[in-house]
Amino acid sequence: MILRKQHVVGLDIGTTKVCAVVGDADEDGEVHIAGVGSTPSSGMRKGVVIDIEATTRAIEDAVERAERMAGMTISALYVGVSGEHITSTNSRGVIAVSRGDHEISAADVDRVVEAARMAALPASDREIVHMLPRGFVVDGHDGVRNPIGMYGSRLEVEAHIVTGTSTVLANLLKCVQRAGLELEDLVLEPLASAEAVLTQAERELGVVLADIGGGTTSVGVFAGGGLCHTAILPVGGHHLTSDVAVGLRTPVAEAEKLKIRHGAASVADVHEGELIEVFNVGDREPRILPRKVLCEIIEPRLQEICSLLRLQIKRSGYGHLVPAGIVLTGGSALLRGSAKYVSEKLELPARVGV
Repeated sequence: MILRKQHVVGLDIGTTKVCAVVGDADEDGEVHIAGVGSTPSSGMRKGVVIDIEATTRAIEDAVERAERMAGMTISALYVGVSGEHITSTNSRGVIAVSRGDHEISAADVDRVVEAARMAALPASDREIVHMLPRGFVVDGHDGVRNPIGMYGSRLEVEAHIVTGTSTVLANLLKCVQRAGLELEDLVLEPLASAEAVLTQAERELGVVLADIGGGTTSVGVFAGGGLCHTAILPVGGHHLTSDVAVGLRTPVAEAEKLKIRHGAASVADVHEGELIEVFNVGDREPRILPRKVLCEIIEPRLQEICSLLRLQIKRSGYGHLVPAGIVLTGGSALLRGSAKYVSEKLELPARVGV
């Protein structure tokens, strides 16, 4: 959201925390972080608002922290959107170029994009979040990025359309407005993450982005420079923490600390004899356990995430077009050995995006 020309503010309302970031854009388009605010969240679950009051308070707190650090007042912002209610489809639009001399104008581009939208109108209970042209075709010649000014009689577009449930999006907007803020626009979280961690070469070659959030894992498949498949998996880092809490009979807060400090993606990454201290629920004395026990709890859940990722890559129809592999981001991507583990399970190159 642009408060003044050089400022952009983004808000990520997640299952475990709400984050606000103020960016200061320079003349070259480079964005420098001017302020960050983060606060625990309890009003969201898997991308859906379950408590409007709690979510509103968390937004207010995160934005206030970002304002103090940046030394400015935030009035409008971009909001990330995710959750199982998000779906996507690819659509195609075709028109005849309107001008007599067959020069393609911006109006022609708008018309062909609208034709693609009309060809894939969502159900009445759904709303379009993004309409993303992936490439144009002029008189049968594909691979055109910007057809404006070119000559041709027939213009086509391949577009990726992302939709969300109207009521879920309305609840999210209500929380933002109750916090006294204006919504500039909604941004699909895999798309935002891709801007931060993917290189242009990876997008062109073909790559999968997996953003492992608290309650969900957002998946984006990129090929030919554009987003071609979107999916939200109903499992994330909070499930890892919950498994540790139950398996080791320790409070959730302690389970989160254990996961971060001592967790690893695979039991194979743990050396024999390594020990960890596990606090019990209540006042009982803490226990000393092999670190291997912790990783034996984490690995099956990570294996589940890999299985779901493999399924989505196959469903996308682009599984053979992602030679750049998979890029992991999100808090749980920082687990020791996560990239190596995912690479072995999916048989693709993998790295952690930062």
